[in-house]
Amino acid sequence: MNKPVPYPDLHDEPVREFNDIDASLTYSYANYLNWLFQDRVELIKGKVFKMSPAPSRMHQEISRNIFNPIANFLKNQLCKVYSAPFDVRFPKESKEDKNVFTVLQPDICVVCDKSKLDDRGCIGAPDVVIEILSPGNTKMELLHKYQVYQEFGVKEYWVVSQSDQSILIYTLNEFGKYQPSKY
Repeated sequence: MNKPVPYPDLHDEPVREFNDIDASLTYSYANYLNWLFQDRVELIKGKVFKMSPAPSRMHQEISRNIFNPIANFLKNQLCKVYSAPFDVRFPKESKEDKNVFTVLQPDICVVCDKSKLDDRGCIGAPDVVIEILSPGNTKMELLHKYQVYQEFGVKEYWVVSQSDQSILIYTLNEFGKYQPSKY
């Protein structure tokens, strides 16, 4: 697979409207940092994916009900828990902004290696990522993000379904592949 090349010079100019983004181009985190529009987006291998405008009330309640016990459990521990919006950058080779083509905002993530944390979020795979499905994002969560999280070595990936009130937990095995279990 070819390494994505960012569209030249786009990171030099602020982009004020989402509609000014050309979906056929490849974008980097350097580009992403200059997007001044209100729409929430994520980058997956240089392609822009628009997120839901705002999570529903139920989504927020589920997030809080998962986040709070984890935060309490991790109190005074090395690991830290974060909730969206929180940029998680997945560098392939270089950590330079212009060379990072995947930036996600998991609903909740746990990071145990403090060297991965900086003022802009996390650079590298968190230890645990939790995504809460919303209507319309099921394919995105289960396909694109699954592939990213597995490829970059996220140890546990939880997919929380509001509709059937279940949690699918994917645990990375010794071969770097996810093994599912449902709760």
